Amino acid sequence: MVTGELKSKIDSLWEIFWTGGLTNPLDVIEQMTYLMFIHDLDETDNRHAKEALMLGLPYTSVFSESVQIGDRVVNGNQLKWSIFHDFPATQMYTTMQEMVFPFIKNLHGDKDSAYAKYMGDAIFKIPTALMLDKIVNAMDGIYEQVAQLKDMDARGDIYEYLLSKLATAGVNGQFRTPRHIIKMIVELMQPKADDVICDPACGTAGFLVEAGDYLRKNHKQEVLLKKENKDHYMNHMFHGFDMDRTMLRIAAMNMMTHGVENPSIEYRDSLSDQNSDKEKYSLILANPPFKGSLDYDIVSADLLKVCKTKKTELLFLTLFLRMLKVGGRCACIVPDGVLFGSSTAHKAIRKEIIENNRLEAVISMPSGVFKPYAGVSTAILIFTKTGHGGTDKVWFYDMKADGRSLDDKRNEIEENDIPDIIARFHNLDAEADRERTEQSFFVPKEEIVENSYELSINKYKKVEYVPVEYPSTEEIMTDLRELEAKISEEMEALSQLLGL
Repeated sequence: MVTGELKSKIDSLWEIFWTGGLTNPLDVIEQMTYLMFIHDLDETDNRHAKEALMLGLPYTSVFSESVQIGDRVVNGNQLKWSIFHDFPATQMYTTMQEMVFPFIKNLHGDKDSAYAKYMGDAIFKIPTALMLDKIVNAMDGIYEQVAQLKDMDARGDIYEYLLSKLATAGVNGQFRTPRHIIKMIVELMQPKADDVICDPACGTAGFLVEAGDYLRKNHKQEVLLKKENKDHYMNHMFHGFDMDRTMLRIAAMNMMTHGVENPSIEYRDSLSDQNSDKEKYSLILANPPFKGSLDYDIVSADLLKVCKTKKTELLFLTLFLRMLKVGGRCACIVPDGVLFGSSTAHKAIRKEIIENNRLEAVISMPSGVFKPYAGVSTAILIFTKTGHGGTDKVWFYDMKADGRSLDDKRNEIEENDIPDIIARFHNLDAEADRERTEQSFFVPKEEIVENSYELSINKYKKVEYVPVEYPSTEEIMTDLRELEAKISEEMEALSQLLGL
């Protein structure tokens, strides 16, 4: 979480934008994203160069000696943040406007790439040299603070804090997924080097970025040192769709900054006929929007065949089943209503997942996880597409704490079930004898079927009642009489003392 001096520095940076005339929060975040990308591009390039040197691999810097920008050829060094941030304000502004920004807009050679598509209409909106100079100096201060913290997640936390300054939710019901929840889901699913990963409602690509980081940390040799695997990682592994072009632009930059050269980030309404993907992905990670309803006319007909509804949270579950290959896995966040809703559509999608595929886990999360955006209660569903059943028993976990307070402040606290959830999920054999009174336990499929496929943990959880013994009425009355006599004695003694 962003707190203390770092929070103060970010608030000061935000204030520079606002006093300089950029008052739309989305514009501010967009411009900050460009600048963060420019800064991180410098650091990332240096890191990749060092890694290549250590591994004895060839590496060509994006900041080569001769960089073509329009009709000019310039020295790539002066496009680096670490160089131009020392320029006088006017020279820095000219360099940014005429060289650095055009450079990042055309950074990817493939004109059909996601990056090229969504950076093509990007606009540099910082109006004056003095304002840019203040912003660059403020950002240098923030990055120095981050370096002192030595916290790998600090940059992600900064971005989350910036996004928290937007409206509580997007018009389609999007909520920003907290990074520690994304990380938990990725660690639960453990992506593999040959996975084809998709988030059909990707936003800023948080799930895809975390999946990429997980592979880099845990399968570096396999992913980056085998030629065919590296090509898959860079060009074919990651797929994300969204309907917000600003978010797509941020997503493309986010993925590139995290070392994925050509992610497939597309403008697409995933629930419409625009999305024809079938049996294409081996892993879906998603937190789809929970909007009230859509028009039938814009929803793909084959989704309605499985689950006739206007509710997006149910349609997305149907979509995930269609998009997954047989054997493909999914971990998605759903509102609690999906677990116990009694409508025909609610029951139909739960039955489809349980009877025709394999539902593995339901992790119930507390309602404060999405604060300050919303207080909605949610759960994580984990299932595998089989097409012919396979659900034998379902693992339930009642998450009570996620390491943050469950109020709007979301301060860090000691109580945290996430490490326990990950450890238990990866050792489910040890869960077989757990009682229903404990935090996690199995429920056989037959019992779930008998309860109309309900997946609310409260339906199956047993509460231990500790008997409390109270004194009998006779004892209470005796005590009252003794108390009354004692009060009378004290009152009489007080009267004598006062000479009454």
